[in-house]
Amino acid sequence: MIPLTLPSVSEAELPFVTRLRLSSGENLTPNDSCYLGEDSAGATFSGAHGLFAIDGASAEALDGDVMLVSPGQGRAERLLRSARGSNPTNTLLVTERCDQLCVMCSQPPKKTHDDRFDLLEQAALLAEPGSLIGITGGEPTLYKDQLLAMMESVLKQREDIQFHVLTNAQHFIANDVERLAGPAYNRVTWGVPIYARDPKLHDRIVGKEGAFYRLEEGLAVLLDAGCRVELRTVLLSTNAAALPALATYVTTHLRFIEVWSIMQLEHIGFARRRWPELYYRHDHDFATVAAVLDRAHLHGVHAQLFNFPRCTVPAAYRHLAQASISDWKRKFMPECAGCGEQEHCSGFFEWHPDDEASAMVGPI
Repeated sequence: MIPLTLPSVSEAELPFVTRLRLSSGENLTPNDSCYLGEDSAGATFSGAHGLFAIDGASAEALDGDVMLVSPGQGRAERLLRSARGSNPTNTLLVTERCDQLCVMCSQPPKKTHDDRFDLLEQAALLAEPGSLIGITGGEPTLYKDQLLAMMESVLKQREDIQFHVLTNAQHFIANDVERLAGPAYNRVTWGVPIYARDPKLHDRIVGKEGAFYRLEEGLAVLLDAGCRVELRTVLLSTNAAALPALATYVTTHLRFIEVWSIMQLEHIGFARRRWPELYYRHDHDFATVAAVLDRAHLHGVHAQLFNFPRCTVPAAYRHLAQASISDWKRKFMPECAGCGEQEHCSGFFEWHPDDEASAMVGPI
């Protein structure tokens, strides 16, 4: 597992954003900090905010990363990781507050909010060319005006940047249509969860009465604005039987979406203690998922599978299983050794139970 937060000490008093550089050169900007040296603990850098040291990673491993250094907390966050020959997933956490309480939430919400939109904007402006930057929470649109202003500023200054925002779509209103219809938002995709066609079941899963109807209103705003939308549905034992009805709803009423991502559960957060009652073993019974995929394909809705190891999916649907788990939290089991599909496979989340994972997989 690749650590995203590292111990740090700094001469600065206030948090700052900087890009780390292993070697100095003509391409350095005032936002860059240059490598000075390292020891067994970590590396030391110097920039516009003075000297600072980061422990737990080598200078080579940090080269090109965009960091948020927080002197008061003694830590540095890798907000944007450099590609360095790979294709890392970079996601900015804008808030840990949320107005839903999903039964399987992978990051249980907090009541407090640390407003750092200005720092996240600085980081996004330092992203590598052609970057796709994720935005997540909590619920980002609890701070809708700050969020939109931040993205608009970045999109105006960086025509090569795209955003993908995870949101429950509860806070869009008719007055947002004109703003969201702006040309800059052609480079924003909104990832919106929907768990069942039955409003009561959806509301029970997200822990909020009336959430389904507010979701419909929010999706209508995104439709009217011509926004790019990805629907997301987590597969659970509690909603598996209801997925065919949801597929009928999606293919009838929501065909404007770009893609529908059907996702396996993550063994973390609230789901960890509810695992036996929530986790649906698709490797034991794929028929329900297959029926959903077949209906989506029949009606021209692009559907895909997230967090489904490829060998656990029947061959006819294997091409739909994406390498969806970020590299910093992905693992493969010993049984995966020698598999020719590993490059295209999601593998498992680092925290998935090893015994269960090993029982599910085998090389293709």
